[in-house]
Amino acid sequence: MLPVIYSDEFLEHKTGNYHPESPQRLTAIVKALKQAPFAEKLIWRSPTPASENPALMPMLSKAHTPDYIDKVHRIAFAGGGYLDGDTPISPRSYDVALLAVSAWLDGIDVVLSTENPAFVLSRPPGHHAESDMGMGFCLFSNAAIAAFHALQKPGINRVAILDWDVHHGNGTQAIVESEAQIAYCSLHQYPCYPGTGRASERGFHNNVLNLPVPPGSTMAVYQPLFENKVLPFLANFQADLLIISAGYDANAEDPLASVNLQPEDYGYLINYCLGYTRKILVGLEGGYDLPTLAQSVVATIEPCLV
Repeated sequence: MLPVIYSDEFLEHKTGNYHPESPQRLTAIVKALKQAPFAEKLIWRSPTPASENPALMPMLSKAHTPDYIDKVHRIAFAGGGYLDGDTPISPRSYDVALLAVSAWLDGIDVVLSTENPAFVLSRPPGHHAESDMGMGFCLFSNAAIAAFHALQKPGINRVAILDWDVHHGNGTQAIVESEAQIAYCSLHQYPCYPGTGRASERGFHNNVLNLPVPPGSTMAVYQPLFENKVLPFLANFQADLLIISAGYDANAEDPLASVNLQPEDYGYLINYCLGYTRKILVGLEGGYDLPTLAQSVVATIEPCLV
């Protein structure tokens, strides 16, 4: 059995017609999961309402400045607007983004109580959101906030974040690279938005590993990187928990990048991670071709059920 943390409220973050980060991303994934051969093995859970999650605001405030949190709230309350040219805020976006954070925190709690994987199916995504600035479709840094939350739990002294979104998680790295108890590893197309994530960056505590890949990369590139770079990095860090920023825009069909993974490749990637630990929280980031996005989530979840 695998918990999937999801709410229809995540559809209420409205990005406008033709924006790639659309509510249809979630409806496509939900439909695919409910039709999957393993559908009966999924436990659908609603996230804790933001107002009822005592950890939410303290953890949000560890990742983001009060002025930035207030800015997102003000724009939404005023009827909506833009953080940048790509990142719209609709009237309900602040509330929905808080609920997404709550879902990731719930995911940490579930993984630690079961010592098995869980999947957070939420939006808006988060890995581009820096402490004082949202960008790249992202409002709050879900993965970083979840890592801070995990470190409050008994027996959790070190947390690793693996980001396989095709775009570098500049926000996640900026927030956690000074934290000795958090490691960040990213595989991402370079050059590509947002232009960050150089291989030379190591973090403040040798806790960052960036693995840029060229356009056109396939599993033939990713496989040796996982075996020779990612897994040794994780093994050396000895994390008590793994958080995956699971973007699916490295698919060949995705319109926003030029890496050529196939949906089934994500089954291989998660299997590498399961060989490291079963205490894995997988949370949705990017992925904008609806069919391959949905297929990739199915491919990620299936090995977790073994």
